[in-house]
Amino acid sequence: MSERISTLTKKDLARRVSEKYGMPVYKCEPWVSTVLESLGELMMEADPEVRIELRDFGVFEVKKTKAKPKARNPKTNETVFIPSRRKTHFKPSKKVRQVLQQPLAELNYEVPEGSADFVEELS
Repeated sequence: MSERISTLTKKDLARRVSEKYGMPVYKCEPWVSTVLESLGELMMEADPEVRIELRDFGVFEVKKTKAKPKARNPKTNETVFIPSRRKTHFKPSKKVRQVLQQPLAELNYEVPEGSADFVEELS
């Protein structure tokens, strides 16, 4: 069975900010919460689309989707209509993307079995 992916929370983000500024976590938590709430509000208030660019981090976008008049329910094979709606999209900055695109083997991480770059260790 595969390992669970670690989940980081708002508290972890506040802890990182507190370490960078040498402040107690309880003083950073309201700032982190306010920034994240404001980001969410800006996205929800999109009329109907918005692009929020955070330099050296990435771009959050709210985009419109097209209606799908002939989608199928896979369980019943019934044709259903899906109305147009809004969706979110995140595009990481060039700096973040470069770090995330480094091969796992170069970073000394375990490469998943079945991956094209998986090498079985011979004992």
